[in-house]
Formats: sequence, structure tokens, C-alpha cells
Amino acid sequence: MAIMTAKLSYAVRLPVLAKYLGLLAFMLALLTLVPLAAAVMFQDFEIALRYLGVIAVLMLSWSMSRAIVEPRHIQTNEALTIVALAFVFSPLLMTFPFMGSGLSFSNALFEAVSAVTTTGLSVTTDLAGKPQTFLFARSWMQWYGGLGIIVLSVAMLMGAQLPGRTLSEPLGGETLATATCIHARQTLIIYSVLTVIGIALVWLISGNGMVSVNHVLSAVSTGGFSQFDNSLADIDSRYSRWAILTISLCGALPLPLYAVLCSKKWRKGVEDAELRALIVAVALVTLLLLLSFYFHSDMAFGDAVGHALSLAISAQSTTGFTTLDLSRIDDSAKLSMIVSMLIGGGVGSTAGGIKLLRLLIVLRLIQIVMRRVMMPPQAVLYPKLGGKVLEDTEVQRALILILLFLGVVVCSWFVFLLYGFSPMNALFEVVSATATVGLSTGITTVDMPTFLKLILCLDMLFGRLEMIALLVVLYLPNWIGKRKELS
Repeated sequence: MAIMTAKLSYAVRLPVLAKYLGLLAFMLALLTLVPLAAAVMFQDFEIALRYLGVIAVLMLSWSMSRAIVEPRHIQTNEALTIVALAFVFSPLLMTFPFMGSGLSFSNALFEAVSAVTTTGLSVTTDLAGKPQTFLFARSWMQWYGGLGIIVLSVAMLMGAQLPGRTLSEPLGGETLATATCIHARQTLIIYSVLTVIGIALVWLISGNGMVSVNHVLSAVSTGGFSQFDNSLADIDSRYSRWAILTISLCGALPLPLYAVLCSKKWRKGVEDAELRALIVAVALVTLLLLLSFYFHSDMAFGDAVGHALSLAISAQSTTGFTTLDLSRIDDSAKLSMIVSMLIGGGVGSTAGGIKLLRLLIVLRLIQIVMRRVMMPPQAVLYPKLGGKVLEDTEVQRALILILLFLGVVVCSWFVFLLYGFSPMNALFEVVSATATVGLSTGITTVDMPTFLKLILCLDMLFGRLEMIALLVVLYLPNWIGKRKELS
């Protein structure tokens, strides 16, 4: 069996990687034109020159890749490697313009990784003193990181041969119905419409264009970067705060669900398992936080309800906006938020975490085990979810991803414990990074050891890539071994 497996295994072909990474470089160059224009508009000319340098490097990479013959077929491990390398190289490149805002290399890299993975953890303080270009660029990176550089490239450059489903869901997306270029473009349209509506709504309420643009770009991507040190707490209008949080919740729903809701099958969309699970999860976390605030804080009841609901939305949607200093909350509230962040939003959304659908699969398996205990041995009982029989491969994929997610969290948590941080705060920080949330208890600061910053960067990349793609890149046989001929 081992010999047969070895014969069927193929390492990645470097020309294939070079070809598609070159196409991705072109896509990223186009995306970088936006912060370049912002830098010129805000008269941050030094930063503009840095963005020009990045664009020049990207265009050079693309021009060199054009000479490579495009293969007729692409292997699964090659697709996953392209995904992972895209999310590794893009923040490395954007570190250079971020350093133009006065950040060191390590801090600029941390901000760039946090941006493209839509996490929102930050080591930058005194945001009011930072260039407007820097604040906008972080939100813009979260926006295209949320949709996925990959999905954009599939839609506009690669045609239908490189499936969007494979790229956006490394183990096979449960809710992405098609693997065609049409689907990728449909997703882009839905994402853009949500963004435009959100910006218009918050701008109308707040009257501030930059506040609306920066926060909505981060909200719809469930990223959570704010232009204020105290996040949403520094926004005076509560209506603006709730509008931003509502958009965050919309971003945590599977994007294909919006197409169903706007069709003649809208009733099926309303009955979607993840939609209902998200509502129940937010309500439950709100209740738990409210009880915690009632017994362990001196908040007025109205304030407690507001903070509990806003934090529940922020944690469950993995957005990371906050209206409260999290150092003020007790361990019971932190534990509730840790579980909420671990679960996250829907599959096919911009949210992080293990995803609601996978939790529902596990709960259904537990239910099946309990029911089989009460049935005769010869009885046949298949697990179903949403009227659909769950295949063995779907169940295996869900369980594998959950185990890998928890494994990364435990390993990273152990490192933080070695540095002497309190167990609860350390666990909160690691889960926040791995689930790409961005909420912090105060551990993530500019003074945090560089090694811990790198650990959190790895956690953010693992969480954004859903473990498998990055593991494939780190797997030695993926690079060494026999290769198929280009065809």
C-alpha cells in the first residue's frame, strides 16, 4: 500500500507555481493601485513611492511569468500551495509601505499579516497620529483578504480551470455550490454590494466619509481594524456603532446565501441551518455575557445589555470590534467569548473559527450516537443536516479541521504560558489570532516579544488558510519527489 501511495503522489511543479503566482502578482498590483491613489490624495508621497516600488516588483514578476506555458491541468497540492504562498508573500510585500508610517519591520509585518488574514490584532498605538493612508491601507487589505485574493484572481484571470471551491475551501467547501468562474464573480458582486450599502449607510448616519469607509471595509470582511485606539468606543454615534456591527454580522453569513435569499427560493435561504445557528449563538453568548456583567461589574443594566450584545456579535462574527476595554471583564466573560470565537461564522463567509456548519455536523453525530444506543444493532441510521445526508468524507473533513484547529491553539497557548502570561488571557489571545478575530486582553502590544509576534502571525495564517494549505507548504514531500510532465 505504501509503495502504491508513493507511485500516485506527485510533488508540485515549480513552473506551475511560478505561472499562477505571476498571475496573482498582477492581481495584487491592481489592488495596490487603490492605496497608492489614497497616498497621493492624502499627500503621503513617501508612502506613495513605496507603493510604486511594490507595484513595480509585482509587475516584473508577472511579466517574467508570461513566458511560462500555462498547464492544462493543475494538481490539488499545487492549488493549495499557490493559496498559501499568496497569503504569505502579499503581507511580506506590504510590510515595506507600512514601514513608511514609522513602524519597525516586525511590527509592520504583524500589521500586514493581521490585515490580509482579516484578523485585526494590532501592535500599533496612537492611531490618531498615523497617516490616513496607513489606516485606509489596513482596512483595504482586510477587504480583499476577506474576499480572498484567490477568488478575485479566479474570477478575472484564471478562467474556470482552477476551481474557486478548491481555493477558498482547502478541504472542500460545504456551502460553495459551484467551482466555476461564474460563481467567483457572483461572490464578488455580493461582497461589493454589501460593502457599498454599508459605506452609504454609515456615512449617512455619521456624516464622516473616512470613518465609514475604514470601518465598513473592516466590518464586511469581519476584520475589525479601526482608525481609533479604542475601536468603536471612540465613535460618538451609537447608531453608527450598531450599523457597523450589523454589517459585521452580515459578513459572517455564507456569501452564497444572499443569492438564495434574493431568488425565488428565499424561503430555503431563511431556513438555512447556519443562519439560524448564528442567531442562536449570538443570543446565547449575549445572555452569558450579560449574566457575567450583572454579577461581576457595576455597569448599569442598559449599558450591560449594549456591551454584551456588541461583544457577542464581534466575537461570533470574528470581527474584533469592541465597545469595552476587555481588561475590565472577568474570566467567565472571557471564557464565553473564547468559545464563541472558536466556533466563528458560516462556511463560505469571511469569518474565521472552525465554522458553524462543522459544529452542527459534530452535534448531529453526537445525536446519531445517542439514538443508535436505543435502536437494534441491525438498524440503519444516516446523519442528515438540512435534509441532506452527510457523506463520510464531509464528516471526516469537519473532524480533521476541528482537531487541527484545536492542536494549533494548544501548541501556541503552551508557548505563551512559558512566557509567564496568565492562562485565561493567553488562551484568549491565541484563540483570537487563530480564529482571525482580533480581540485582545492587552497581551498584543508593541512591547510583546518578537517571537510571540511570529507565533501569532503563524496562528493568523493557519486560521485564515484553514490549516491544510499551510501544512501542505510545510510538508517536505510536497516539494521533493517525482513530478508530472507539464501538459
